[in-house]
Amino acid sequence: MDKCVLVKPDSSFESEIAAYRKEMIEANSSMDGTGPLKDMDDIKEWLRYSECCGNKKYVPDNWVTCDQYIYVRVADKKIVGMIQFRHYLNKFLKKYGGHIGYSVRPSERRKGYAKRMLAECLKACKAYGLRDVLITCKRENEGSKRTILANGGIYERTVYCEPEDAYIERYWIHI
Repeated sequence: MDKCVLVKPDSSFESEIAAYRKEMIEANSSMDGTGPLKDMDDIKEWLRYSECCGNKKYVPDNWVTCDQYIYVRVADKKIVGMIQFRHYLNKFLKKYGGHIGYSVRPSERRKGYAKRMLAECLKACKAYGLRDVLITCKRENEGSKRTILANGGIYERTVYCEPEDAYIERYWIHI
């Protein structure tokens, strides 16, 4: 399998971030783990936003500090996925969203990238000091469910998320 690295996004990936965003929007795909990328046409603005989210002083109300990562295939510098690690849980994340959100671009799905990307992100969570990580997915998202289970996820329960009109499965991973 192609070697990939988990890195924080910077301006050197600007065109690749734009291509990732475009592909996700054209596929009408959920952009979990990308923060507000879907709503931001200006990639420089998203990069600034992502950098600020690591500092509690700059985090928007109702958000938590987090680290934004891109998962880059080394051979061609293509972003195959994005993942966000939230340092702590607010009321919404504690019930529905969890510590980690992630997505893989449609053209790169079913190649094992999500599993590897999540494993790398769990190392960052451990280095940050977390020992247990909550990860959630929509009940019908079989790919995400398999990714979580492959990384040691233990199913806790399913909850109904009214804001998204969806049933959310909750999993814990001990790291």
